Amino acid sequence: MPAIARTLRLLTAAIALAMSSPGAHAAGVRVVSQTVGSDELLLALADPGQIAALSHLAADPAFSAVADEARVYPRLDRSDDSEGILKHRPTLTLFADYSRFELVEQVRRAGVQIMVFDRYHTLSDTFENLRQLAKSLGPRAEERAESIITDCEARVAKLRLRLKGCQPPRVLSPSTYGVIPGAGTTFQDLCDHACAENLAATLAGLKGHAAPPVERMLTWPVDRIVVAGESLEGALEVFQKLPPYSLMPVVREGRAVAIEPWQLSCVSHHRVLAYETLARALHPERFAPP
Repeated sequence: MPAIARTLRLLTAAIALAMSSPGAHAAGVRVVSQTVGSDELLLALADPGQIAALSHLAADPAFSAVADEARVYPRLDRSDDSEGILKHRPTLTLFADYSRFELVEQVRRAGVQIMVFDRYHTLSDTFENLRQLAKSLGPRAEERAESIITDCEARVAKLRLRLKGCQPPRVLSPSTYGVIPGAGTTFQDLCDHACAENLAATLAGLKGHAAPPVERMLTWPVDRIVVAGESLEGALEVFQKLPPYSLMPVVREGRAVAIEPWQLSCVSHHRVLAYETLARALHPERFAPP
């Protein structure tokens, strides 16, 4: 009997150790992501079996940098409430600070761990978010996060060297929503890395997405506007018919560059591709073959 008891104690201890190990924790994680930004982080870090569901926009290439990859996973419906999230049996749900407060609280009260991302305007914020999420996913995710961060830092350093000494063009990002992005936005972060001056921040002193000073804006010395679209012509057309942009020489003369729609609002590590894309469009001479 003592031998059997010792064997049972050893077996119990072994099971407890296995269940408390990082690998066991990671295997039991089921994550639902409610926003596109957290979709992109999750897809980069998680094992496939850890992904319970992605946001309703995850497979839309206008919003997501990883739309093709996202299509193989379950996705939330646009109208999903807490029940729509909880049916995926998450152990962790990812939100942003603009997610509906009552939805976040309902999921929290259901006993599900939540993570709310509230800093995402800069690449440093992205690195912090990658590391924060990776801790909840396990050691493999933490290794992936550090690899992604190292790659991003190398690409940004290479881009900085390529753009060293360049003259920043004066730019503006028009919108059909009655606001333009100033300081503290993803567009400002794009400009900071692509060697461009965001006039909404420097001339108007705007912060966040704010209503433009329409009359003053007509006199701004804008070199280029940055628009979102698959083609420059299609993206520019709407502003050629929309006051006050239709009255601005930069729009009438078609002095614009177009980047993919998701690149203007990307808050994940994929924003580095947006830096490179905008820099190439604004400074083609810096990317010409030797």
